[in-house]
Amino acid sequence: MRHHKIVLAILAILALITMSSSAASSYSVTLKRVSGLSPFTPGCNGAPQSGAVYINSEVEPWIAVNPTNPKNMAGAWQQDRWSNGGANGLVAGVTRNGGKTWKQVVIPHITRCSGGNATNGGDYERATDPWVTFAPNGDLYQLSLSFNDSNTVNALLVSKSTNGGDSWSEPITVIRDTAPTVFNDKQSITADPYNSNFVYAVWDRLVFPSEQASAAASLFALGYRGPTWFARTTNGGATWEPARMIYDPGEVNQTIGSQIVVLPNGDLVNVFDLIYNFKNAHQVRGLNVAVIRSTDKGATWSEPILVGDLLTVEVHDPTTGEDVRTGDIIPEIAVDPNTGTLYITWQDSRFNGGLHDDVVFSKSTDGGLTWSTPARVNPNLGVPAFTPSVEVAADGTVGVTYYDFRNDTSDPATLPTDYWFAHSHDGGNTWTEVHVAGPFDMKTAPFARGYFVGDYEGLATNGNTFLPFFVQANSGNTTNPTDVFFAALKP
Repeated sequence: MRHHKIVLAILAILALITMSSSAASSYSVTLKRVSGLSPFTPGCNGAPQSGAVYINSEVEPWIAVNPTNPKNMAGAWQQDRWSNGGANGLVAGVTRNGGKTWKQVVIPHITRCSGGNATNGGDYERATDPWVTFAPNGDLYQLSLSFNDSNTVNALLVSKSTNGGDSWSEPITVIRDTAPTVFNDKQSITADPYNSNFVYAVWDRLVFPSEQASAAASLFALGYRGPTWFARTTNGGATWEPARMIYDPGEVNQTIGSQIVVLPNGDLVNVFDLIYNFKNAHQVRGLNVAVIRSTDKGATWSEPILVGDLLTVEVHDPTTGEDVRTGDIIPEIAVDPNTGTLYITWQDSRFNGGLHDDVVFSKSTDGGLTWSTPARVNPNLGVPAFTPSVEVAADGTVGVTYYDFRNDTSDPATLPTDYWFAHSHDGGNTWTEVHVAGPFDMKTAPFARGYFVGDYEGLATNGNTFLPFFVQANSGNTTNPTDVFFAALKP
């Protein structure tokens, strides 16, 4: 039940008191719309499709900054989201003037809508889970999950740009499956920031006991497993080593949301959600944040190290109870490139008795071997906070972005939503909030197992400036439901 407005006001005051009032700096916010109308032709999928498509919708963006030219940034997002999974294609947003202006570049030949066919390796009906990364020499990589709705074929396709995102290579297939019992999911790609030859791809690979593999597979389905798989290039993307499993959680268990960061000493740390579907003598049923480590650039990996329980209760419209799809099962990770301190953030309800999700974090100062007790980032306002992202600035400032419903009005027809940035200058002991954008009406967003702007949102840094790359709904505009926005938060 919603708190009375007076109670919320009191909680807001108390929260502000507990937030840091002695932060090292405040932040100015410059906001820019990045995306526009869809470049794709309706019906371009090449086969009859199930579900509803939201033309001109953009969701789930990611962003990277070119280390050889920080004014060159590239992001990517899903374009024209479908209600039951994926989008017509992926589009890149490219800037060369620090975010003042952006152009849209279709990532070519990863779906039929983007010109893909059997000859160029992109004969797929949909794509999802965009991810981009710059190597230290300025090469840019993207990794797409491309799949069909009319059958069970799915693949991970990597593309490369040597001109900052203006044009892209033909896609290279990292893995492809045609069996109806296998689905590759939730991939990410990380270029080694210290060696341009190495780029790492990681994902979960769901293996089902019967013909039920799909992009909309639910959690806690019984009788399948979801191990973590990995592939890498050691020659700057010219070729990719065969994909292989690097962690198997066992029968009926799974992983999801893998993401690799590289420590200053070259070690790799991969975070994921480790899901135990049954309780037994060694494990407790539920979701857990965990990491595995590699000291040899991904050749071998450690056993998992548990960071903490992931105690999400999911997110709903506080008035109507309608589902809001968020990053509730996706942990995010960042590393301080100077000290090697690791930070992980995720959604969690531990601080309010399971009433709603907050944004929490944990950190490690020993390369991921041990982790601090989870602590809350967002102020305690009695409303859900969700889909966090985390990054670390050059001076060690930790930044976390997230959405929340603090400006909701209890009108069942709308769901006002805001985007926030919290920064900490003392390693996460205290936090100060900055309003980034909103409120916007979440109910204008595509409905894909809930109102949906993405399972994750982008966040990067340039020096001490934080660079959120995120989606807002265009309130009430059903012909152009959502857009990607870029913000520069300068101290």
